[in-house]
Amino acid sequence: MSDHSDERATMIAAGDLQEFVPRGREHCRRHPSALTLQLRRLQPASELCSSDGAAGLVGSLREVTIHERQRESWQLRKGVSDVGEEVDYDEELYVASNMVIWSKGSRSQASTVYKAFTVDSPVLQALWCDFTLPREKSERDDGSGSSEIVEKCICILQNSCINVHSIEGKDYIAALPFQVANVWPTKYGLLFERSSSSHEVPPSPPREPLPTMFSMLHPLDEITPLVCKSGAGVFGSARVQYVADYTLRIVFLSAEPSILMTYDTVQSLHTVWALRRVKPEEQSTVLKFSEQVGTPQHVATSSSLTAHLRSLSKGDSPVGSPFQNYSSIHSQSRSASSPSMQSRSPSISNMAALSRSHSPALGVHSFSGVQRFNFSSSAQSPRRHSITHSPNSTSNDSFLVPETEPIVPELCIDHLWTETVTNMREKNSQASKVFITTDLCGQKFLCFLVESQLQLRCVKLQESNDKSQLIFGSVTNIQAKDAAPVQGIDTLLVLEGSGNLVLYSGVVRVGKVFIPGLPAPSLTMSNQMPRPSTPLDSVSTPSKPLGKHLGPLEEGVLLSPVPELRDTSKLHDSTYVEDCTFQQLGTFIHALRDPVHNRVTLELSNNTMVRITVPEIATSELVKRCLEGIKAILPKEIAVQVLVKWYNAYNAPGGPSYHSEWNLFVTCLMNMMGYNTERLSWTRNLDLEGSLSPVIAPKKARPSETGSDEDWEYLLSSDYHRNFESHPVARALRLDPLEALAPKDDFSQSLSLDSSTLLFTHIPTIFFVLHLIYEELKLNCLMGEGIRSLVVLLVQLARDLKLQAYIDYYYRDYPALVKASRETCIIDQVQTGFMHHPSFFSAEPPSIFQWLSSCLKGEGVQPYPYLPGICERSKLVVLSVALYILGDESAVSNEASHYLYKITSGQRKQQMDQDDSRCSFRHSTSVSSLAEKLVLWMTNVGFTLRDLESLPFGVALPIRDAIYYCREQPASDWPEAVCLLIGRQDLSKQACEGNLQKGKSSVGPVLSSDIPSGPESEEDEDGMNDMNEEVMALIWSEDLRVQEVRRLLQSARPVRVNVVQMPEASDHEYIEEKENRLLQLCQRTMALPVGRGMFTLFSYHPVPTEQLPIPKLNLTGRAPPRNTTVDLNSGNIDVPPNMACWASFHNGVAAGLKIAPASQIDSAWIVYNKPKIAELANEYAGFLMALGLNGHLTKLATLNIHDYLTKGHEMTSIGLLLGVSAAKLGTMDMAITRLLSIHIPALLPPTSTELDVPHNVQVAAVVGIGLVYQGTAHRHTAEVLLAEIGRPPGPEMEYCTDRESYSLASGLALGMVCLGHGSNLIGMSDLNVPEQLYQYMVGGHRRFQAGMHREKHKSPSYQIKEGDTINVDVTCPGATLALAMIYLKTNNRSIADWLQAPDTMYLLDFVKPEFLLLRTLARCLILWDDILPNSKWVNSNVPQIIRENSISLQATELPASEDLSLETLAQAHVYIIAGACLSLGFRFAGSENLAAFKCLYKYATDFLKCLSAPTASITGHYNLETCLSVLLLSLAMVMAGSGNLKVLQLCRFMHKKTGGEMNYGFHLAHHMALGLLFLGGGRYSLSTSNSSIAALLCALYPHFPVHSTDNRYHLQALRHLYVLAAEPRLLTPVDVDSNTPCYALIEVTYKGTQWYAEATEELMAPTLLPELHLLKQIRVKGPRYWELLIDLSKGTNHLKSILSKGGVLYVKLRAGQLSYKEDPMGWRSLLAQTVTHRNSEARAFKPEAISAFTSDPALFSFADYFCKPTVNMGQKQEILDLFSSILYECVTQENPEMLPTYIAIDQAVRRLERREMSETFELWQIKLVLEFFSSRSHQERMSRNPNRGLFMNSEFLPVMKCTIDNTLDQWLQAGGDVSLHSYLSGQPTEESQLSMLACFLIYHSVPTPAQLAAGGLEGSTNFSELLLKFKQLKMPVRALLRLAPLLLRSPQSMVL
Repeated sequence: MSDHSDERATMIAAGDLQEFVPRGREHCRRHPSALTLQLRRLQPASELCSSDGAAGLVGSLREVTIHERQRESWQLRKGVSDVGEEVDYDEELYVASNMVIWSKGSRSQASTVYKAFTVDSPVLQALWCDFTLPREKSERDDGSGSSEIVEKCICILQNSCINVHSIEGKDYIAALPFQVANVWPTKYGLLFERSSSSHEVPPSPPREPLPTMFSMLHPLDEITPLVCKSGAGVFGSARVQYVADYTLRIVFLSAEPSILMTYDTVQSLHTVWALRRVKPEEQSTVLKFSEQVGTPQHVATSSSLTAHLRSLSKGDSPVGSPFQNYSSIHSQSRSASSPSMQSRSPSISNMAALSRSHSPALGVHSFSGVQRFNFSSSAQSPRRHSITHSPNSTSNDSFLVPETEPIVPELCIDHLWTETVTNMREKNSQASKVFITTDLCGQKFLCFLVESQLQLRCVKLQESNDKSQLIFGSVTNIQAKDAAPVQGIDTLLVLEGSGNLVLYSGVVRVGKVFIPGLPAPSLTMSNQMPRPSTPLDSVSTPSKPLGKHLGPLEEGVLLSPVPELRDTSKLHDSTYVEDCTFQQLGTFIHALRDPVHNRVTLELSNNTMVRITVPEIATSELVKRCLEGIKAILPKEIAVQVLVKWYNAYNAPGGPSYHSEWNLFVTCLMNMMGYNTERLSWTRNLDLEGSLSPVIAPKKARPSETGSDEDWEYLLSSDYHRNFESHPVARALRLDPLEALAPKDDFSQSLSLDSSTLLFTHIPTIFFVLHLIYEELKLNCLMGEGIRSLVVLLVQLARDLKLQAYIDYYYRDYPALVKASRETCIIDQVQTGFMHHPSFFSAEPPSIFQWLSSCLKGEGVQPYPYLPGICERSKLVVLSVALYILGDESAVSNEASHYLYKITSGQRKQQMDQDDSRCSFRHSTSVSSLAEKLVLWMTNVGFTLRDLESLPFGVALPIRDAIYYCREQPASDWPEAVCLLIGRQDLSKQACEGNLQKGKSSVGPVLSSDIPSGPESEEDEDGMNDMNEEVMALIWSEDLRVQEVRRLLQSARPVRVNVVQMPEASDHEYIEEKENRLLQLCQRTMALPVGRGMFTLFSYHPVPTEQLPIPKLNLTGRAPPRNTTVDLNSGNIDVPPNMACWASFHNGVAAGLKIAPASQIDSAWIVYNKPKIAELANEYAGFLMALGLNGHLTKLATLNIHDYLTKGHEMTSIGLLLGVSAAKLGTMDMAITRLLSIHIPALLPPTSTELDVPHNVQVAAVVGIGLVYQGTAHRHTAEVLLAEIGRPPGPEMEYCTDRESYSLASGLALGMVCLGHGSNLIGMSDLNVPEQLYQYMVGGHRRFQAGMHREKHKSPSYQIKEGDTINVDVTCPGATLALAMIYLKTNNRSIADWLQAPDTMYLLDFVKPEFLLLRTLARCLILWDDILPNSKWVNSNVPQIIRENSISLQATELPASEDLSLETLAQAHVYIIAGACLSLGFRFAGSENLAAFKCLYKYATDFLKCLSAPTASITGHYNLETCLSVLLLSLAMVMAGSGNLKVLQLCRFMHKKTGGEMNYGFHLAHHMALGLLFLGGGRYSLSTSNSSIAALLCALYPHFPVHSTDNRYHLQALRHLYVLAAEPRLLTPVDVDSNTPCYALIEVTYKGTQWYAEATEELMAPTLLPELHLLKQIRVKGPRYWELLIDLSKGTNHLKSILSKGGVLYVKLRAGQLSYKEDPMGWRSLLAQTVTHRNSEARAFKPEAISAFTSDPALFSFADYFCKPTVNMGQKQEILDLFSSILYECVTQENPEMLPTYIAIDQAVRRLERREMSETFELWQIKLVLEFFSSRSHQERMSRNPNRGLFMNSEFLPVMKCTIDNTLDQWLQAGGDVSLHSYLSGQPTEESQLSMLACFLIYHSVPTPAQLAAGGLEGSTNFSELLLKFKQLKMPVRALLRLAPLLLRSPQSMVL
């Protein structure tokens, strides 16, 4: 090259210049508080208004004094995205006075302000910091694990506190206990440096220095001191101590690697430390160490520190810190005898301490490690101090603080490296800028800039092999005024003293950076080559071009710099003087700042800033790959030099931007190898042509203007010409090939290589690496252009290295590019010896296709060579084929695979070993087949569908086959990425929904319908309009039962009062009669809300800005015919007071229960719903209870709970207490326990004040205790509750009314506490729980009341005389149910026998019949496994005496009987049967068990008949109604959520009965049954877990209230506890394409149990599933939908999460199928139609019909453009038909992804037929496809699974194969055998035949001539000999048959 270009090469052109103004400054001016900013003071008002944009601002800032200027600061970082994809923009954090502005932006997108913060005091510092939050705070110590949540935050440091704002919107404010000098973000949290104030010089007694560095791991954690572990220094052993040396300043902190650098101000040394979490043993040593301080004037350290930090809450922020007594820490580098040591220790006098911290810990001794504050005589009296210094602390009570626990340090620093001491150190040589940079070869350097000495010191650092520590190398000094790292391209920019900007990589100089538009500083004005300045119009500044700020830019100024000295040693050593001559030129670079990626800001001397981009190292993918390969394989020093040379060549100013990068690279590389590229014809041409068109670069045009013959020849020999010649267009136009003249002979002789160049010895290495890259690129269809460029270079090198096998190999790949006659360069034999032939160089070219082919044929394979990190695709393909075809599962499981061997340069060995660990196969889900294993492994390595599409079709085939297999039978728990890869959108959508956070209700939009349900507007207010109509319409599609339920349950409209006026009745009487009738009807209306709550359970997601609509409870009526209003408040009849108060409570609960648990609700919204009018307080009370039941009440602030309870509103208290307890079910939460205890006198201490708690609130609180302690068997609670069941009335007037409900509540609570624990109640044997309960149940003498309430019961009750026996009527129900719950499902016979119904008349008379119901129920619940769903079992519960003498339920007349009380027997009979039926309901709750349903239905109808029978009066109507209600409830429990029609009819029948015996309670029961039947709109069902049964016992207690205010026997609020037993079990299939719910067939497999064997059942979803613990697996069955299996044997969590999110199961219709809704019988599907005319399949398939098969728009377009016939088709018709049939095949076989493969094969074969194949790439692919289908592994798979959809059409491949065979055979007969022969004998072939010959060689895998020669085939005389000899060459027989005539020379010898 000429000398000027040499000079040019040392310069690097920087990319686009842009003026830089921090975005925040602009925003500050417009910010509302900007008026108070300093700008206001700088400018007169007029100017402030008129100043325009940035210019005025810059003008004004120029006048700002230095002091003012320091107020603004900013920092930039690379943009961080949430998801983790690459983003390319800068984020800026700008600080000015008390504002912080965070903005984002880049050159391409305008910068925007993301957040602006304004704080109260001036901001000292703002920074980004990520806090890691372990999921459990308690596991903080181990510090490990991926379970950490990262909170990205911004921290704003003010004088006395630090504000932390997280991205999620959390704000924290942490007060600072000391003045902070600096705060640093670390990997773990924040690190504070305490500022050492001047008055910390110690007084005469030497004190211990205080820590200077502190850490805060989370804004809510304490600020803790840092400890350091110094190596064995002066003290002999390593010590762990607090960092208390205030001479250490932090100058730099990095998160990755986690290190910090400090500077010692005394010794002027920099030290590097590793920062890590403290180990537990170090914590303990530090704490012990601080406690062993001996003398009295020392103070137990940590306590004073703690006391001080704790005193912060008093609100003072001390300036100097009062910690006095940290054990002194000597820096390891300093000797202990240093005299200045003691005088420097930073401490304060006692006085200062006392005045600041209110709890001074002076003179405290340490006793056995616990610090107690006591005043020892040796200390001065603290009282005096406090009086003189802090008058506000009056007495010393405040000092007698109990023990304080010490503060445990959390971070530790380990010493790593200290720079060596030199004698010429200056005092202030603190590093002003430190950064870590990586050089081009990946070596790391820690660089720190010492400005006072104009030095940049670089230390090499590397990780040790086990990654545990860092090893530091030597220091290199580079002269520098400023420096900045350029991370994007692994270099750093150095600003030299002379003003030059130089790029370094590590410590290797790359070259000067030329900045267009800035004059290059140079000492002498050389005028050789004036370069025109770059025009500045391109610079994008907001207001005006850059020129204004840059000073005068005359052309003459922009002179070119002198060629620089090449002697770098001089450069480093001489500190050359700054020559100031150039400074008059105006602007020069003053400093560098804010490097981000590859952008950096230059501060110019005229106070403007310019941002430049340092250019990339390469942009084309091909060059990048080659550079990476070279970098990986050459020794580092050489690699860096190569990269530096390339970088200079590529980025020269005014350089070859219009040249093709690849040509430049080849030239550069070959020059370094010693080629003379100017002389080699093809590289000479490279200089002149781009990639395809011979546009000659104007700069280098030949001097002769006229042109010459050479030019024509040049064109003919150009690549472009060759490419064009082989182009199909040339053939179509029938152009005759033009031949170039052969180059002159003498020219080629003289080309020899220069062996002294850099890369000469490494040519073979580089050649091999480039060959591997060539193989890697073959695996990417998109890199075809690159491969063709690369092969030309490879051929040249192979020829010069005389590698015949490689040349032959390239010829076979690209016959058109590799011509026989190309020039070679001579390499001297002598010099060949110097060449370094690496160990991995193989004589046979490694070929990935050949390797795969051998695998498929089942031949043995050699390991395939690969370059880690560069040939990743080769590795992936090799391993996946090894796994899938060879079936070797270990291929992907361990790292060192024996299918690959890694190629590394010698020194690289150890680093690369860990690289592959990410490929190792770790996946939790079980993997059955190889296909699944392959797919899971591929996703693990990050292989996606897009990667698959760019693989060549032959290579991709095995992977596609595996994918096709997995698509048929996927597992339901695969991660989203796997499902995407196998193309199951239904599964991937499911997986993606599953990953959403809990809070977001993903179901809302999918399943909610916005259509109002009916035309009438009144319906909107009935509270049932948020139901999911769409799903309900699918579940109950045949009738209108849902509308009917709405009608029955609505309570918001007036009722019809239909009374006929008798002629004799007066009008007044008539009105009264109407009102009485209305009163009867209102009993029913008031009972409706409980049922409505069940129906609408969890169906609504409230809007946080609106109140929850609560429908009104309408108690008026309308009388026909005139529709007059009937009102109860007219005063005509007596209406009970407070009649509707419980009804409105229930109404509130029903409204609140609509809210789904997944909704987002906070405390404010709950309070916001509080009604303004007092009448609605009851509804709000119910609303609160409902919020507790659905788990939202835990969000209510404690303060608000307290508010509600102090109001003393009875209902609110009941709702709140029950709600809170339900929300904290079984947690034993202490706060809630306290809350409840206040309301239960028994839980209060005996001496406490008697609180007047309403009775119902006490009942609620007792049940609350049961809920909170459910299942815990907590002894104290159980003891109290046991006593409370039998609590006597009294003292005096108290506890006399409604005692039954209290006793029942205590029993229920006791049962819950000991739920299911049975006889193993640990630690309660002395309480005799079962015996005591038995006594409560059957009566007897009251035992002496143990416990603390004895004195309370001394004075008897004034109302009730009970004597000393137990009142069984009160205690029996509670005790019975308690026994039932304690022994629930235990099958304990002895307890069950206690509950047996009495079997003599005498005993029967002693038991209330109602209690028999409870006893029977309790007995059956204990003997859970004995319950059988048939009437025989039900009747077996009735004692013999009753069975023999009782009237049957159907009897008409009475039997006569003397000594038996018929009434007793009849009542006992019905109640026992009701009890047994109720237990049946519990046993089969939510199961829809048919036998149970039939049995219960029979009894229900029996009871109904009985009611109308004449004998009903004996049994009593009331009793029969109760039993009937119980039966209805049992039926509804069994059929919960199913909406069974028969039960609905029963409920409706009961709904209509309003007169006579029907009271409020019965209505309540009937409508609860109705609600249960449609629980949650069919989405919920009941569970039979212990907890659910307990809840249901409370809710369905079979004694119903007589009127609406009746709570005597059972608190009405408990009726709502059924919510705790409801669980979502509806599975709704949703079509993934249309996103609407649909029908799908589901097969449910039950696990085997003692009653039945494993069974399967088919259900049509949407359907309620059985309880999950009963199931083994669930399958979505074909044929219409893709199959899907959910295996529950591994755990039910996956299915549970699906059900809890609305039960949405995504399904996908198979091709050609219609949904069940459109085609119930399956007769209309397209496949059904095509079966009829199977013969003319292609004709039958209309392209329009494709829409039924697929929803893929690409396939639609394909059908449109390629399959629709047009006019005058001609011979295209055949192709059209082919395309149509291929498309049909693909969509019906569900593998549309095979369409491109089919078409590619077809096109390739056609091209071969036309003899137009210029490269054999596609032929290889076809060969691989054929081999795959004939491979053994594929055959085995097919035999094992014959019905598997054939992957490719069975007819297609044989036809293609046949065509190829025929074409090649025709060629052979038409004269191809001549060229084949000449090839085999090693003679040149004629050019026209080259392509076909290569095709033949590839297709028939013919060995190379060299291999044939080695095989010794010459002497063969007959075919059998050939066969034997070819055995080793692994050549197929069919190919041998074609070669034999040539090899044997005589056709007749074919005869064996």
